[in-house]
Amino acid sequence: MEHGHPRWHPTDDTTTLRLLPWPSPEGKPCYLVPDEEGGYLSRLADQMEEELLTTGTDVLGLAREVLDDPASPYTEVRYAGIRLAECLTDALRVAESRGLRLYARDNQ
Repeated sequence: MEHGHPRWHPTDDTTTLRLLPWPSPEGKPCYLVPDEEGGYLSRLADQMEEELLTTGTDVLGLAREVLDDPASPYTEVRYAGIRLAECLTDALRVAESRGLRLYARDNQ
């Protein structure tokens, strides 16, 4: 995926960077060079990824209720769609980060 990420590829002979689950203040992706012991930032990122995925599950359940009701007002349907898009963005970032780490581990 190309979302303004640095131009590197996991097959490079350099250290594999970890995509963090939060953007920079400018909205750009943040990366971490992880240590082997899994330092504080790695643990914080793991915890935040879990929270983002849990939130996505919760939002999906609530959105289904709104979307399953044909009488739901437009504003509620739109709000549900916006929240779902935010959660999908977070879930895709988590999936990309985990996929890159799996790829790097499998190719060591």
